[in-house]
Formats: sequence, C-alpha cells, structure tokens
Amino acid sequence: MNPLVLIVGRLATEAKGVRGEPYAAGRRYFESVARAGGMPLMLPPITSLIDDIPDLLRQVDAVVLHGGGDVDPRRYGQEPSAEQLYGIVAEHDEVELAVVAAVLSLEVPMLAICRGMQVLNVAMGGTLVQDIGQHDIGGESHWFAHHQVALEAGSRLAKAIGSETVTAAHCVHHQALDRIADGLVVVGMTADGIVHACESTSDAWVVATQWHPEDTSATDTQQQSLFTSLVDAC
Repeated sequence: MNPLVLIVGRLATEAKGVRGEPYAAGRRYFESVARAGGMPLMLPPITSLIDDIPDLLRQVDAVVLHGGGDVDPRRYGQEPSAEQLYGIVAEHDEVELAVVAAVLSLEVPMLAICRGMQVLNVAMGGTLVQDIGQHDIGGESHWFAHHQVALEAGSRLAKAIGSETVTAAHCVHHQALDRIADGLVVVGMTADGIVHACESTSDAWVVATQWHPEDTSATDTQQQSLFTSLVDAC
C-alpha cells in the first residue's frame, strides 16, 4: 500500500455535489501527494477528536499542513494589532497545533506550507509578524507573486530540489515568521529578508515553506520534489 499522507482540512461554507456545509482542502495538495506516490487522506478540524490525534498519527506515514487564514495572535502571546488579519478560526488553530505537537513527539515526516509553517513556529514557541506591510523589509509584494528563495547548502530542502535556489516560489501571504522557535532553523530566505523556509533540528523530516509548492508542482519539478521527498521520508 502507498504511504498514507494526512492532510489537515478546513471548515468550508460551500462545495458542489454535497449536502450541507463541507470540510475541505485544496485539490492541488492531494494531487501533489498522489503524484509523489502517496495516498492522501483528510483530517477534518473537529476539536472533539483532538485527544485521538496521536493515535491517528501512529497509523499514517506523513502529514501535510497547508495554507489558509491567520493564526490568532493570542496563540503566540500577542493581541491582534493588524487590520489585515483575516480568516482566524479557533477550530483550525486548535486542531493544527495539536497535530504539530503529535508530529514532533512521534517524529512523523511533515511538510508545512504557508500558514502551516507559521503554525509550526507558533506551536514550538515562536512568533509571527502580524502583517509584513507594517515593517520595513524591502517593500516587495508577497501576495500572489513569484520569488526566488536562497536555500542553505546541505539543508533538507536544498537536497530535495537538488539546488540552493528555488527559482519560482509562488507566494500568497501577508505574514512572516518573527522570533524563530527553538528546535527550528531557517534554511531559506528571499532577497528582502523574509524567512521562506525552515526545518526541524531533530532527525525527523519536518520541513516548512512560506510559499505554496502545490500551486505549480504539476509543471515545476522543483516544487513537486518537496512532496516526493516527503513520501520518500516515510
């Protein structure tokens, strides 16, 4: 059987072909995992199931923590201060923080994408810049824009894509990592100084990108290689 890759889903307001409000996750994540040889599964954000998450993760081989709205700043010890904050959902925060705790405890391979990287940092004790537009960090847009990302030589990410440069990272974010959590190391940045990749310092294959590799993975081998490396780490 192909490795089982758990994708953490979202509350959603509509979907075609179903009755009632759905749980959802973007198709591109599932398709990227399938191309890599994994079997994608979705975990709905049901908070009553949080206590069962460690047992669930013992039965799967890897996790994808994907993009979405903002983490509630109270989760990292701040009051909301940016008007640009959006999409804060308590159930998403609670379930994803619990997933990260179990991933780290059980050393399950994980690829954390965009919001997922931010959740990883917060779960481990780090903080976020609530809106990068409020800070003098170069003034480049990271909202539906492609950037080059310089990677640390020898990092898991550089090994995965076979290069120390991500040539076209598709960015859709208005926040960034601020204080980096203990147990994480920065391995990729854009020219304006924004952290775009980090990894766990443990032996587990826990890799995070601020950009969205799933958006272009169907045609960009660099981006698809991240999903392939995740599955290979199972």
